[in-house]
Amino acid sequence: QLQLVESGGGLVQPGGSLRLSCAASGFILDYYTIGWFRQAPGKEREGASCIRSSGASITYVDSVKGRFTISRDNAKNTVYLQMNSLKAEDTGVYYCAAARRDYCSGYVSLYPDWGQGTQVTVAS
Repeated sequence: QLQLVESGGGLVQPGGSLRLSCAASGFILDYYTIGWFRQAPGKEREGASCIRSSGASITYVDSVKGRFTISRDNAKNTVYLQMNSLKAEDTGVYYCAAARRDYCSGYVSLYPDWGQGTQVTVAS
C-alpha cells in the first residue's frame, strides 16, 4: 500500500529554517513525481514546489523562490523540502503528494496520493 509520511514541521522564528521530509513506502519512489503543497489557514491548498521522477524541479510560488529547495534521495525513498529565511506567511500545513509520471503539476487534482501533512508555524 502506497504511503507518504511528512515530518520536520514545527515552530520557528522568522528568518529561521526547517527541512521537511516526505518518506515514501509501499512503492518505488524512482518512478514518481512528488509535489509539496501548503495550505494556510482559511486558504486553498497551493502547490509550492515539485520534483519530477527524472530529478528536475519546479517552484510554483514566487514568494518561495530562492528560499525553498526541493530534493530527492531515491535510495532512501525520501523527498525533502529545505525552507530557509522563513516568513510568517509561510505558516500552514505542508503536504507531499505523489503521482506516477515524469512531469510536474501544481494542481491538487493531478496527485492521487497524499500524506497527512505537517504543521509549519513561523512566529516570534
